Amino acid sequence: MIDLIGSERIAADMAAGSKREALLELARLAQKNCPDLDVEKLQETLCDREKLGSTGLGESIAIPHGKISNIDNIEFFFGRSLKGIPFDAPDNKPTHLFFLLLAPTWSAAPYLRCLAQLSRFLKSPHIRSQLLHAPNGAAIVKVLAGIHEFS
Repeated sequence: MIDLIGSERIAADMAAGSKREALLELARLAQKNCPDLDVEKLQETLCDREKLGSTGLGESIAIPHGKISNIDNIEFFFGRSLKGIPFDAPDNKPTHLFFLLLAPTWSAAPYLRCLAQLSRFLKSPHIRSQLLHAPNGAAIVKVLAGIHEFS
């Protein structure tokens, strides 16, 4: 189950202009909150996952994710690009909402449950719109608090 997150785990206005830059920006956000993470290694893990198939889902959403050896719990971060970033989504539209999910290498079942929970949450156009139009990180936190209703 995805834990509630605070505004320190949110990038409300990402600066990235490309997929690689977006993954680096998300990796840096994760490292700020989990100092044991190596930014370059994390970016490489996320890029390797993207080579298997884009985590851009369409409808302005991407869920970059990966398994990391030096974390003990599932970690969740959120980034928003107001201008949108090309992310190889199936609808060929820019991606605005990025949900970074990191899991310990040993956590296959909980990791998959979190991905499923997040996917259910994001099916709502209303939620996607709230996230896209939230005025700041605190407002985004309030929207994300609703994720527990989708477990």
